[in-house]
Amino acid sequence: MKLSVVIATRDRAGFLSKALDSLDAQVGAPAFEVVVVDNGSSDATPEVVAERAARGSLEVRRIVVPEPNRGAARNAGIAAARGAIVVFVDDDVFVPEGFLAAHAAAHAGVFPLAVSGPILNVPSYAHQPKPGPLNYSRAFFCTCNVSVPRNALLAAGGFDADFNLYGWEDTELGLRLRRRDVRRAFAWKAYLYHIKPPRVETLDAVLNKTVERARMAARFLAKDDGPRTRLATGAYALNLWRAQLLAPAWSQGVARRLAEDATLPAPLRSLARAQLLDAAYVSTLREALEEAEH
Repeated sequence: MKLSVVIATRDRAGFLSKALDSLDAQVGAPAFEVVVVDNGSSDATPEVVAERAARGSLEVRRIVVPEPNRGAARNAGIAAARGAIVVFVDDDVFVPEGFLAAHAAAHAGVFPLAVSGPILNVPSYAHQPKPGPLNYSRAFFCTCNVSVPRNALLAAGGFDADFNLYGWEDTELGLRLRRRDVRRAFAWKAYLYHIKPPRVETLDAVLNKTVERARMAARFLAKDDGPRTRLATGAYALNLWRAQLLAPAWSQGVARRLAEDATLPAPLRSLARAQLLDAAYVSTLREALEEAEH
């Protein structure tokens, strides 16, 4: 069994270099390659991959998809992959030395599986706690940490590139894989660290992702309006009523001021931040759903 690790990246050469370092240190893994899909980078991403390939200790190559689109980039990675199993990780991860061995072991059975593992969000590379019960996830397909047979991805049609903003393109593909009898497995040893430094995860950055995710939720619902999709996206009556009562659109200004007020205690700022993101997501989702109806 050969694995193909697919990493879609754009302008994150520093993160990518660390991710490749961790892949280069794998122990007990079957033969594997790394396919870096450069999705329109203007930084040192080409040099990072070229330097790593030149060392010869890691089978890595770079392909280019110039137009920024996560789904299209990962589809190009699937097309270029030479392995029977495709392992998706993000560029801002650090994987322990047994990561790929754990993914490979989970695919030893006869049924096609979507194998995921714990994702530990940490503020820096120095923070490497062991996974615990709170790191369990029921997510079927999350491209930060998931592996699937390549032929199953091709049979399902790959990612829908119409999801051209942040969010839901992996969940939507997971729904199609599930309908093609791909089963889910959770491998505790296939854990990784998702590096989320505060300097990167600013309020504006997270807010922008939240708004984009709400817009893509409406697109997801246009493709599949089933109960599973409505529950996943929060587009069901009870949640919309809850948000209208507890996180109305007009509260965003107040919540933002509180979230950015350095004189307030950290727990209060965190609560205000959560309120802001909740209100922004649901109000944008409502708007997007109304636009889709007209």
